[in-house]
Amino acid sequence: MMMTTPAQPAGFIGRAAAPPYPRKTPIAVTGVWLAEALDDPADALAAWDDGSHAILPAGWRFDTVRIPAELVHAAADSAIHSTLAEHLADFGGPVICDPARWYYALVPPQTSETWASGLAHCLSRGAWLGVPRTDLSEHAHLHWCVPMEYPARLCDPGAVAALIERGHGQLTSERTEFRHPR
Repeated sequence: MMMTTPAQPAGFIGRAAAPPYPRKTPIAVTGVWLAEALDDPADALAAWDDGSHAILPAGWRFDTVRIPAELVHAAADSAIHSTLAEHLADFGGPVICDPARWYYALVPPQTSETWASGLAHCLSRGAWLGVPRTDLSEHAHLHWCVPMEYPARLCDPGAVAALIERGHGQLTSERTEFRHPR
């Protein structure tokens, strides 16, 4: 006798339903959540399957704070990937790294409406972000410095702003001492 539940129609024999989007490799549920920022999520999934990054719109699922790499490196007092990842994990959410140029902290939508730091831009509707495959965490190109652990778990904007201020303080104090020797 076969038991069924309300989620399983009569005659269900345990075969998994086809994935909602065709793909060659499994994409984590976080990847599907990110891909659904597009009208056709299959576009993002296909880009990831091809080894590329997907171009996703900011302002729908997330806003993103674009932080200059020099501020992140100064705040962490390091350019070593693992050390940076430890510091950026304090944000509580995912961070994308474009090596030697930018870090992108994914923050809740509408953060741009209250973002006050002039040291980093908060990008929202109208901006697009290159997003690597969800499992790409160490790479010479675009990658996750802090991977997204769960759908919709995003960085705390206050923690992002604090790291930016700390990095700026490190850079400013070093430059001030250099310009004004004792």
